[in-house]
Amino acid sequence: MISKLTLLSTLICGLVAVVPTYAQYQYPTAKKADQVDMFHGVRVEDPYRWLEDTASAETQAWIAAENQVTDAYLDTIPERAALKTRLTELWNYERYSAPMKIGPRYLYAKNDGLQNQSVLYIADSINDPGRVFFDPNQLSADGTAALSGSAFTEDGKLWAYGIARSGSDRTDWKVMDVATGQHLPDTLRPNRQGSVSWLLDNSGFFYSRFPDVQEGGEYKGVNRFEKIYFHKLGTPQSEDVLIYERPEDGELFVRGGVTEDGRWLVISVAKGTERMNRVYLKDLSNADSPVVPVVDERANRYSFVGNDGPVLYFHTDHKAERGRLVSIDVTDPTKTWKEIVPETAETLNDVQLINDQFVLNYLKDAYTSIRIVDKSGKPVRDVELPGIGTAGGFGGKQKDTETFYSFSSYNAPTTIYRYDLKTGTSTLFRQAKVKFNPDDFEVKQVFAKSKDGTRVPLFLTYKKGLKLDGSNPTILYGYGGFNISLTPSFSASRVAWLERGGVFAVANLRGGGEYGKTWWEKGAKLNKQNVFDDFIAAAEWLIQNKYTSPAKLAIQGGSNGGLLVGAVLNQRPDLFGAALPAVGVMDMVRFPKFTVGAAWKSDYGSPDDPAEFKALYAYSPLHNIKPGTRYPATLVTTADTDDRVFPAHSFKYAAALQAAQAGPAPVLIRIETKAGHGAGKPTSKLIEEQADIYGFLVKELGLRWMQ
Repeated sequence: MISKLTLLSTLICGLVAVVPTYAQYQYPTAKKADQVDMFHGVRVEDPYRWLEDTASAETQAWIAAENQVTDAYLDTIPERAALKTRLTELWNYERYSAPMKIGPRYLYAKNDGLQNQSVLYIADSINDPGRVFFDPNQLSADGTAALSGSAFTEDGKLWAYGIARSGSDRTDWKVMDVATGQHLPDTLRPNRQGSVSWLLDNSGFFYSRFPDVQEGGEYKGVNRFEKIYFHKLGTPQSEDVLIYERPEDGELFVRGGVTEDGRWLVISVAKGTERMNRVYLKDLSNADSPVVPVVDERANRYSFVGNDGPVLYFHTDHKAERGRLVSIDVTDPTKTWKEIVPETAETLNDVQLINDQFVLNYLKDAYTSIRIVDKSGKPVRDVELPGIGTAGGFGGKQKDTETFYSFSSYNAPTTIYRYDLKTGTSTLFRQAKVKFNPDDFEVKQVFAKSKDGTRVPLFLTYKKGLKLDGSNPTILYGYGGFNISLTPSFSASRVAWLERGGVFAVANLRGGGEYGKTWWEKGAKLNKQNVFDDFIAAAEWLIQNKYTSPAKLAIQGGSNGGLLVGAVLNQRPDLFGAALPAVGVMDMVRFPKFTVGAAWKSDYGSPDDPAEFKALYAYSPLHNIKPGTRYPATLVTTADTDDRVFPAHSFKYAAALQAAQAGPAPVLIRIETKAGHGAGKPTSKLIEEQADIYGFLVKELGLRWMQ
């Protein structure tokens, strides 16, 4: 008798090309209103403005009708159930976070496999499997409540934590006694909270928050004028003391953290999502001390690393676009900066101060290398990593002699190592055991040439023995913004694509942080078109080198990556067989009007500026859809409680693309309920969404299961 597993393996062992067939898609009627705005003398039509009222009965009816069309389409895919079964099998593996020291104990997160949220465990030693400390799965039956923010006191006795519900960025905070598990009466009401930072004596903590938005507008209202408060334990939030604000500019973000020795409150002030900030300092040894400047101009990035008394260490791109490590003695009247580690050819991604040494995390062509230096900057050693991939962690206190780090790559599940800072020895701590053989797959880095000659890195992952005949179904993924680097990482769901002969490609585009400040700036504001050119060049490279062909190529991206997919789809609809824009920023003239959208002007520019508006309008995914165009098959994904990228971006974009489509390929939108921008999404919803996405690609790229 053939087992279910054997039968399933037979069904999914490979894919072959077939010619897809299309039906006429009857999309819900989306009325077109006579809405026109004027921007610098340009008439901008916005006929689907009514979809911005996401709570209205009319919009809710449209959402329900769109989901009905999408569900009916997905129900026609016979492979969808088998896909979900395989994805569930792949997802069902134990996974861990790198442990962190909490007082005398160790804290780590663990997911048994299919738990909707990972569970926190606390252990008395590294050899102790530990006990459950906090289980977010107990907060809601459907797993849509998630841990969102965590801060322990220096001695590990108290814990402040935030909970976000339905994927929202809004959190409410509580305080727990670590030893007893009992909650203190202290709470912070739901808000887009900044991180909590405790005083050394455990008497209270600093935190950031925005003014409350009008009731009913929690998921849409603009968030401006963030402030830092101090909460004293045992007092109501209404008595919290305002510590710092910048009333002259509502788009400034203000965040504060207490130094490890408890002496200073280090305040960072940034505008929007800029990687440039001012730095201020408050002496906590004197309650009446003023807030004084350390860096009083917003021209470069300064990330606080640690301190030795009045000597503060910063990771900065000042006079070093790829980063360097510097220090300043705040008691020195001359305020002279001292260079400890100069800029190198690689990008300095992160710095940690542990064992009175600096652990330097570099990016070399978008993958990790780790170096350790002493406090004078003298090299101690390099950390030998298992291969080309991403290493993270290396957290701890200044006097710790051990730390933990994680390593993963596109074909390597996350592995946790304990690192002895005295000897330089890495010891395996936890290793994920995913039901696949990583040796069956190859990871390769190549370089495409963009329109202006720029060298664009491209990671490729595929099954060994791949034939370069242009017939391989391929997903090309990109982001290209906000100085965020895409580094090699593992995804269990991606295995389901790879083992069936699919290629997964990741393009490191300008606008990211892979090569420092200039790389980011060359993909921001008036230079944003470079990002799209880079992505198109990556697609053309894949086609020219016979990895795939236009009919077999899908493009994917989320958030700013959703914008990328939407913009490129308008510019080169002939180049792709399918498109997957997720939670995208699609209306580039109204993005500042919702939630934290105004913060993105640092990357996109402002519609209020004539030159920047011209650039925004030229690529805005919503405004450059051309009626009568044969667009490839498109599956838009978003969620009803996304309060980072307002879901109406996707609503209006989908309605406009459906109206413009002249070809036979479907234009669908999948609108998740009780979910947000992506963080904290329960495992069950992740599996269902991924099964739908792969099912869509199986059908629209012209594939069928081999039988």
